[in-house]
Amino acid sequence: MEFRVLGTVAVASEDGAFLALGPAKRRSLLAMLLLQPNTAVPVERLTEALWDEEPPLHSRTVLQGHVSRLRALLAEHGAEAYGIELATQGPAYVLRLPETLIDAHRFEELVTLARGQRRPGDAVLMLREALALWQGPALTGTVTSPPLQAASHTLEELRLASVEALAEAYGELGEHGRAAAVLRTEAVAHPLREPLSAALMLALSRSGRQSDALEWFHRTRRLLADELGVDPGPALCEAHAEILRTGTPVTPPAPAAAEPELTVSIPELLPRRPRGFSGRQAELTALGLATAGQYGAIALVTGGAGVGKTALAVHWAHERQSDFPDGRLFADLCGYSDTPARQVTVVLREFLLALGVPVQRIPETEAGMGALYRSLTADRRMLVVLDNARDSEQVRPLLPGGDHCVTLVTSRDRLGGLVASDAARPVRLDELPAADCTALLAAVLGEDRVAAEPEAAARLAALCDGLPLALRVTAARLAARPQWTLGALASELADEQRRLGLLRVEDTGVAAALRLTVQQLPEQARRMFRALGLHTGSELDRYTAAALAGCTPDQAAAALDRLAAAHLVVESGPHGSDPRTRPDSYTLHDLVRLYARALAPEADPDGLARLLDHYLHTGLVATATAEPGSQPCFTPPPGARRPAAVREFEDRQAALAWYEAERATLRGAVAAAVAAGMHDRAWRLVLLQWPLILWRVRDGWVPLLEQALESAELEQELDAQSRTRALLGWVLHEEGRYDEALAHLEKAPDLARQAGDVTSEAIARINLALILVKYGEVDRAGDLLGHALTLAGRARDRSTEMLAHQHLARHFLTAGAYDLAREHSLRGLELGPSPEAIPRRVLLRTSYGEALAGLGRTEEARRQLTDAAREADDHGYEEGAAAARANLANLEGLPPA
Repeated sequence: MEFRVLGTVAVASEDGAFLALGPAKRRSLLAMLLLQPNTAVPVERLTEALWDEEPPLHSRTVLQGHVSRLRALLAEHGAEAYGIELATQGPAYVLRLPETLIDAHRFEELVTLARGQRRPGDAVLMLREALALWQGPALTGTVTSPPLQAASHTLEELRLASVEALAEAYGELGEHGRAAAVLRTEAVAHPLREPLSAALMLALSRSGRQSDALEWFHRTRRLLADELGVDPGPALCEAHAEILRTGTPVTPPAPAAAEPELTVSIPELLPRRPRGFSGRQAELTALGLATAGQYGAIALVTGGAGVGKTALAVHWAHERQSDFPDGRLFADLCGYSDTPARQVTVVLREFLLALGVPVQRIPETEAGMGALYRSLTADRRMLVVLDNARDSEQVRPLLPGGDHCVTLVTSRDRLGGLVASDAARPVRLDELPAADCTALLAAVLGEDRVAAEPEAAARLAALCDGLPLALRVTAARLAARPQWTLGALASELADEQRRLGLLRVEDTGVAAALRLTVQQLPEQARRMFRALGLHTGSELDRYTAAALAGCTPDQAAAALDRLAAAHLVVESGPHGSDPRTRPDSYTLHDLVRLYARALAPEADPDGLARLLDHYLHTGLVATATAEPGSQPCFTPPPGARRPAAVREFEDRQAALAWYEAERATLRGAVAAAVAAGMHDRAWRLVLLQWPLILWRVRDGWVPLLEQALESAELEQELDAQSRTRALLGWVLHEEGRYDEALAHLEKAPDLARQAGDVTSEAIARINLALILVKYGEVDRAGDLLGHALTLAGRARDRSTEMLAHQHLARHFLTAGAYDLAREHSLRGLELGPSPEAIPRRVLLRTSYGEALAGLGRTEEARRQLTDAAREADDHGYEEGAAAARANLANLEGLPPA
């Protein structure tokens, strides 16, 4: 564990992840305790630091709350193992810890050691290591109160003194150029700090740059006069005098013959027009709009690897040649490439040469080159294409100076900085539509070959995720093998284990393009991307991502946002029409998911277990929300870890929508658990879906339930076997597979009894009773239902009691015992107040209506059945609504009682 104050106040855990410290006041509290480690800091001093004005009356309570939360956070992340304790000591708090865990302590220790070194080379190494600990202004993220500002100023003074000491050590080594480079950055940031400027002047002079040194003196003198109204102090004057004493006299150059005015050429640096370009009409139109009617317009084409950004930009540039009579410049900035990113000076030099500037007249510095480039483009109508940009900083120095120039930038990153600072207008490039994919294949393979296999062509497009790069590689494979059919290659690509390998020709391929994107990510985002390879679905939210990466949801959201900026995941928003179902949802395209899976062995080996446990805990919350009166269908297995945070659901509808959205992912999670031998998770992941299974009972659940039963038997979990057989029997019964259903349901009650689970036994008896009716064993079915009601009452399980009453009401309706049917319907309805247990309420109300009709109370029956149909409609329970309306139809023509 590491504590940081030299930059944003933060705590890093052993794996490098940052703890979620919370608001600024909590960071300020931690900062004050870290500034005086192992020392009791009075409450009054802490209060002074946390409020930059008069503290509120309840400030002590607020402070105690922050201490309590900080103490819990440290304990949660194993602080005790590092000897860390946040303790109360009378009217004060003390943070006990090894001081080497604080970056400021290590900084001061290294600086002190450096001062005692006899050899300047050793001092340089220590000072560089010390200064590398700084990540920004000290105590960032804290309250701007006097105590913290004073501490920040003290730390900054120590840092500047260390910079000056480093420059001095470089000077002792004779490396005056390095000394000047170190000092210049700080002198620019602190222009009125005279000792700093004096040291920079001497370093410049000693590295042979006397004119720059004198220029810096005059610049500082003017600043002192303008800002403070004072003359230079002794340090500056002495440095100036030494430069004049030791430097070479600077004489003005002799007048030279006037150089001829530059004749600007009309440059044409565009690559050739891309072959086989097709579609993209909407994006081409958007580019035209982004570059029309603006001064110095900048269009930003963004999209993932292989989506065709360069092809679009170059195609558009060729199409619009007449709009740019003064020429077109092009540079591949290699932001995502195996080769190093292009230096700005190299690109500017190429542009100036293309504009007709003689080599001898190109300035030496980047600033000089940029100024000349902007002046030459100021009055011209030109297009500048900056392809494959890594970040906004790489682009800005290459923007032309003219109001009539247009700049077209392509990048795998969103380049939000360029949008904010230079009003760049984004044009997002997504995957090609199916028709355009077919056209691209036809452009390479010929219309006839593609037209002969339209379905296979469409399948290839889907397997390539609509990525032009993948489609071109596929077309290249087919073009080189005319005997191959499109269908044969589609069948090979369907194998996920081989797909990325097949989508490669020589040095071109999807995996290579994705690798270049991933390697440019910051470490936290790279770690998240690798972790996503273990995901068992194509969509996820920040809670799932947090489980995969072993971090907090906030940290996961930040990493996912960075991946979205690089177009490796797509923000898809809430799932479906209900925004409560799945907030901050992200999608992985298949090829990206397969590439992440290939990297997954590098991820945390515990990632799959965390993912499965995340779904177990989330499923339990969803079940409790969807069926609030029910008991949990299992307890988590031994060793299961609770996630850092579990999402909650507003209501039953939101919980069921989550089940629907995650259904394919949960099926994949079950398969992954079985493959990893985690059968204790596998059967639980199936059973937790029981609310959706009952809601969508005829939706093909049998294979999943059979897998759950197999896992439960391997684990010798009797109660799990009982619950699974009862549920499986019910599903088989609803599918009309009565013999198979009976085989499972006959075994379920005895398994539950052996396990000692009363609720499971009650449910098993209810389900068995239902199937026995199909075989005409009505009396035995009635006995089973009565016994189930007794068991549910003994267990005080209102949900199962309600279920037993529901089926007893139906049992007595079938027998024509309308009074008993009415009684059980009413008792069941009393157990489930709205809006809980909606399906059972609807069915009970329908049974109540039928019983009333059987007793001749037609008008009451009509009201109950109408209410049942309305309630079913309100909650999307289609089968319940249909049953209620069918009974209403039977009442038509009957007179009211």
